[in-house]
Amino acid sequence: MSIEQVAPAVERMREVFALQRKAFAQERYPSYESRRANLQALKALVLDHADDIAAAISSDFGHRSVHETKLLDLFGLVSEINHAIKCLKGWMKPRKRGVGIWFQPGRAALLAQPLGVIGIAAPWNYPLYLTLGPLCGALAAGNRAMIKVASDSSHFGRLLAELLGKRFSEDLVAVVQPGPGINDGFSRLPFDHLIFTGSPAVGRQIMRNCSENLTPVTLELGGKSPTLVAPGYSLQKAAETILWGKCLNAGQTCVAPDYVFLPAGSEDAFIEHARVAVNGHYPTPLADNPDYSCMINARQLARIEALLADAREKGARVVALADAEGARRVGKLAPHLVFDVNDDMLIMQEEIFGPVLPVLGYRRLEDAVDYINAHERPLALYLFDEDAGRVETVLRQTISGGVSVNSVMLHVLQENLPFGGVGNSGLGHYHAEEGFQTFSKMRPIFYQAKHNGSFMLKPPYGRLTQILLRLVLR
Repeated sequence: MSIEQVAPAVERMREVFALQRKAFAQERYPSYESRRANLQALKALVLDHADDIAAAISSDFGHRSVHETKLLDLFGLVSEINHAIKCLKGWMKPRKRGVGIWFQPGRAALLAQPLGVIGIAAPWNYPLYLTLGPLCGALAAGNRAMIKVASDSSHFGRLLAELLGKRFSEDLVAVVQPGPGINDGFSRLPFDHLIFTGSPAVGRQIMRNCSENLTPVTLELGGKSPTLVAPGYSLQKAAETILWGKCLNAGQTCVAPDYVFLPAGSEDAFIEHARVAVNGHYPTPLADNPDYSCMINARQLARIEALLADAREKGARVVALADAEGARRVGKLAPHLVFDVNDDMLIMQEEIFGPVLPVLGYRRLEDAVDYINAHERPLALYLFDEDAGRVETVLRQTISGGVSVNSVMLHVLQENLPFGGVGNSGLGHYHAEEGFQTFSKMRPIFYQAKHNGSFMLKPPYGRLTQILLRLVLR
């Protein structure tokens, strides 16, 4: 694309931003009725066009399970919108705060003030949920929003622009298609808040760009989410759940189990349980199975195959759980377990983002916890254990963005829980009330009473001041 072609696209993006800024200046605090109507319109949009959305996402993947799209992207989003509609009036209500004895009879409150124009830089792996979920929070908080869709979501991106364009004016919600000059330029716009979902490397660049305007950011970055199977927990139950999470969307999930710790000596039994789980979930060959999704593109498929090759060369044992060759011919990657891994292997150095699961053994659960704590803080942690005391100990001795106990990933779908990372896995939260607050300025307000003692704070200072200081400095 020539410079002449790039410039108009970037300029158009800036024009839309200016349009939204101007519109916000004319309506700085949208009413409850207006916000509720926007959320209802968003819900109607996705429900009315669920089949079209699933087809567009599948086209971007080569094949993406329609049921995965509806169970995860669609269900998660509609659940979040319903929760926001139900709670919106309470979220908007000013929150009373106590007033110190020396400032009574004044009043204090927090008012959730809309920020302005929100930027949403969306990923390709769950393009509906991770795009319109943040939009739900932004609209609930009374903002306007610009969405930049991912480069690998071209079919979905065009459909999204069409659908949103029919329901919302451009000065309220707008979609920016990716392209030269757009990806970098989007994060350089002086948004009032920007949310990005993607890799830590790109997240750092986004943060650098946003620093030019002191734009606050929410970063959802992923990482290597560990899974711990405690002694005595059913390997069969653990394998079934872990492999479900690992195969969902072909492992292309930011909170997918990235590696698993098992009690030493249980590895071979885990292989058999894992194989049974995969065959149970996908009883027909993966190549033809409509429930098993493709890798997003050949580049991602080759990247994970390179991780497997590197692990083999360095001494790992790789076990395929289904027909790998048949799956590969149609752009799918069969689930694999990888044993005898170490930190010299690339597969233990970066987020896998595919249906490959390294398996490590431990003799003491404390050793597994120490390993987790010695590495970057993950987006999620999964613990399979029936011992409540041990569960609480592990939770207190580790840190992660979120946790599911005796399951994987389901904490993300809880409509009343925030979602976000910590450290290398992210910054900030969205979802639930915390998402509403992320896209608001929680504005502290103090109402001075007509009769008050504030005169004692003002000069000239003398005997009365000394008495006051003796009273308050205790």
